[in-house]
Amino acid sequence: MAVAEPSFTFGIEEEYHLVDIATRNLAPAPPELMSACEAALGSQFSPEFLRSQIEVGTRPVTRIADARDELIRLRSTVSRLAAEHGLAPIAAATHPFGSAASVSPTDKTRYHNLANDLAGIARRLAICGMHVHVGIENRELRIDVMNQMRYFLPHLLVLSTSSPFWEGEDTGLKSYRLSMMRELPRTGLPGRLSSWDEYAGVVDVLVGAGVIEDASKIWWDIRPSSRYPTLEMRITDVCTRAADALAIAALYVCICRMLWRMRRQNLSWRTYPVFLLEENRWRAQRYGASGELFDFGKGQLIPFAALLDELLALVAEDADALGCSAEIMHTRTIASGDTSADRQLARFASATACGKAHSAALVEVVDGLIEETRLTS
Repeated sequence: MAVAEPSFTFGIEEEYHLVDIATRNLAPAPPELMSACEAALGSQFSPEFLRSQIEVGTRPVTRIADARDELIRLRSTVSRLAAEHGLAPIAAATHPFGSAASVSPTDKTRYHNLANDLAGIARRLAICGMHVHVGIENRELRIDVMNQMRYFLPHLLVLSTSSPFWEGEDTGLKSYRLSMMRELPRTGLPGRLSSWDEYAGVVDVLVGAGVIEDASKIWWDIRPSSRYPTLEMRITDVCTRAADALAIAALYVCICRMLWRMRRQNLSWRTYPVFLLEENRWRAQRYGASGELFDFGKGQLIPFAALLDELLALVAEDADALGCSAEIMHTRTIASGDTSADRQLARFASATACGKAHSAALVEVVDGLIEETRLTS
């Protein structure tokens, strides 16, 4: 049976760290800042698990230009209000040298329960991601697209990588955040699900046993939203530059549309065992844009830039229909070695090459993150 075209509306959620402008270290948000953000942004703003984190979300949009306006407004508002309290947001998945243990959880029942449930893991959760929701109203189609989309999640992760440092050390990974996420339960790539009923059954088992309150406690890399008729992509690091976030969001929407278009033609993307998909997930977080991912059809490792070119060709028709061709082409620039992780590492190397101490070089990295986060282009 043919499935009606989804709305393909989309929204972007971003999490930010707050840093002290004087020390560049993680800093808790004072109640006055939280109140000011809530007054200015309403439901588009919320606190996060740690007091040094906040989250913003765009309204649902259909045009990439509207998403750009939303994201710039949200970032500008948070930057302006934070500056009034001697703070600045940074859109990076990890702080280059801050310690999660130095910041307490937000004083809300949900977060206290989470801290109690996760024990020592919770004290390490100073990580920020970007989530993109895409409107797919048909529940069965949502599950079908999720199954196929798992193949492309490592590609999206590569483009978003922004967490090479952890507590002052170069981890050797482009997305250390994913290693931190791995410590949590109910994370990673979901297994293949046959239907919405199977998914609902999985959730019901956990809810019925009192393990979780609802599906929002399932933190897969991609999941049906527990609040909206959307498919929520969660694998990506938060992007330091707004332009990068928009490009990745646009590419995700285009892939969703491509998979729907294939289904309309009685086609589907081949599904692979999670074991193989996890290999690409690891390679994406370890090597980023300079690395290679598996083309499982060919059984070969292929440079990421070449795989991206193939993907952009596959979704060209969808980008044209959605009016975001220019945005997805920007992913080529990102893939050329211009991810946030690449820039952070280059900035650190340049500072140390000039004779700056390790700690001073990391401060320069934070300075770059502050500046790039508040850029409006």
